[in-house]
Amino acid sequence: MSGPGPTPERDRTAPPSRDPVTDVVRWAAFSCLLVPVVLVWCGSSLAGAAGAAFGLAAVTGLCRLLMRRSQRRAARPPEDGGDTPVG
Repeated sequence: MSGPGPTPERDRTAPPSRDPVTDVVRWAAFSCLLVPVVLVWCGSSLAGAAGAAFGLAAVTGLCRLLMRRSQRRAARPPEDGGDTPVG
């Protein structure tokens, strides 16, 4: 009995099925939940853990907004039709 054969080339070159921004935001949301739990477990106050969770959630939301804006800007064609540097 032989082992599994090599992966077909089409599987290795297939585009990812998920949006990378969504994956990053999901990991960030997981961290927003995990960090306060670890802080309380290590002896921090509930208020301090809640403040950390609120701060992380705010940063996560802002990063999501900026990443989505960057994706939209990169997807649209240049307005003047050329790559002229600004300055």
